[in-house]
Amino acid sequence: MGVEERRQQLIGVALELFSRRSPDEVSIDEIASAAGISRPLVYHYFPGKLSLYEAALQRASDDLAARFVEPAEGPLGARLLRVMGRYFDFVEEHGPGFSALMRGGPAVGSSTTNALVDSVRQAAYVQILSHLGVTDPPARLELVVRSWISLAESTALIWLDGRRIPRAELETQLVHDFAALTAVSAAYDEEMGALLRRVIEEEPADGPFGDLVGRLIALAS
Repeated sequence: MGVEERRQQLIGVALELFSRRSPDEVSIDEIASAAGISRPLVYHYFPGKLSLYEAALQRASDDLAARFVEPAEGPLGARLLRVMGRYFDFVEEHGPGFSALMRGGPAVGSSTTNALVDSVRQAAYVQILSHLGVTDPPARLELVVRSWISLAESTALIWLDGRRIPRAELETQLVHDFAALTAVSAAYDEEMGALLRRVIEEEPADGPFGDLVGRLIALAS
């Protein structure tokens, strides 16, 4: 097996183990055993568990960022719902590793780890702006989108701790949260109001945003 091929194998093995348990609980010996090689050979390719964790994190962050990519077709609400479905697929597949990354793990605090986390957030931010058809976002829109991305992260972390709310409900709720954050901002700013009206005009009555409006009307009646 070539050098790069072996490195990619080790990254894949490490990512699988880090996805099942917190990185603090995974040893180099365990990674070596799962890869079918010796402990010294692992160190031949990576200087330590931290560097291997960061390499696995790079692959995971690339994967997570890619899940925000969605064709710009159809209503925004349906697009966001599909994105949230893929986002929670990732959370389920990499639960302990996702939690360790966001709450604290062996590489948290390092410049590499922070940069990777920020790169995922930025990729999500760029994708959402693309769906909104905005290239130069005003300050209020940037606040809404970045706040929503942070909300999705914290919601996923809370959900992982017991999974007491059905996943599908949370995915829909996060889409509703985006609409609600946008609506609150629109109440204070005409530019945001115009954006919200444009989005709503393209939404079907039976879509996620239409569902939210119906629920709010029923609640107020």
